[in-house]
Amino acid sequence: MPAANFSENKITKMDNKILEKTSQTGAIINTNGRLLDLTHPVVMGILNVTPDSFFDGGYYRDLDSILKRAEKMLSEGATIIDIGGASSRPGAEDIALDEELHRVMPAIEAILKHFPHALLSIDTWRTPVAKAAVEAGACMVNDVSAGRYDAGFYETIAALGVPYILMHSAGRPRQMQQKAIYDDVVTEVLDFFIAEIAKLRILGIRDIMIDPGFGFGKTIQHNYQLLNNLPALINTTGLPLLAGISRKSMIFKALDIKPENALNGTTALNMVALRQGAAVLRVHDVKEAVEVIKLFEMLSVD
Repeated sequence: MPAANFSENKITKMDNKILEKTSQTGAIINTNGRLLDLTHPVVMGILNVTPDSFFDGGYYRDLDSILKRAEKMLSEGATIIDIGGASSRPGAEDIALDEELHRVMPAIEAILKHFPHALLSIDTWRTPVAKAAVEAGACMVNDVSAGRYDAGFYETIAALGVPYILMHSAGRPRQMQQKAIYDDVVTEVLDFFIAEIAKLRILGIRDIMIDPGFGFGKTIQHNYQLLNNLPALINTTGLPLLAGISRKSMIFKALDIKPENALNGTTALNMVALRQGAAVLRVHDVKEAVEVIKLFEMLSVD
């Protein structure tokens, strides 16, 4: 299995010095006492334990298929596995809290039992789900809502002390595409990040990644404007950026194909995202994303 970009050791005094030096850029984040180095891009593999996600809904709903999927992603070089139990595709309706917990908790527990060193992210906007997942061993929270759907969510993240992925979206999934209206999408997304990061810092949340939210309340044109301007988001915030482009409508609608035929387009745009400074590629297809990163890093070899 390819080595992930983190240290197995608990944080030492030397590690703390490194963290102090990188606090301005967020290049190294603390995941349950292990340091994840984002100075070199990494892959986050998507594991949706849902019946209705736009690409892989219904594929991984029993523990056997979930474990096989996790094993495959880890063997192919995924550094993080992002587990989601509620679809956030455009038009998706909210599901009950108990249903989300029923979907994600057995998956987290089973994966960590079989792969105890796996880095798991929980994709949720709900406080009880975030708390239960982290208590079970998840080491970061990926939130499509930016704390807006559940009162006190930011305070929960601060209390949990885990890295937080802050994503921009325009409202809830069921109506976000009707809110894809901007005077200047890049400026407005950047202003959003600046304001939200300030709130997170006040609460003491140190390890933050930003996600421009490709496809979340944006037209195809908005998505490409953001992709072209990732350096502005990264340089202004000083934070690592996660690019979640995999098989999305900005690819399959632009090419007039179906999501299952959008791997080639995903690979092409993942390379663009890396050239624009992305630190994490969130993908359905781990092997291909790892290969893109290897080739990208060859470009910087003298």
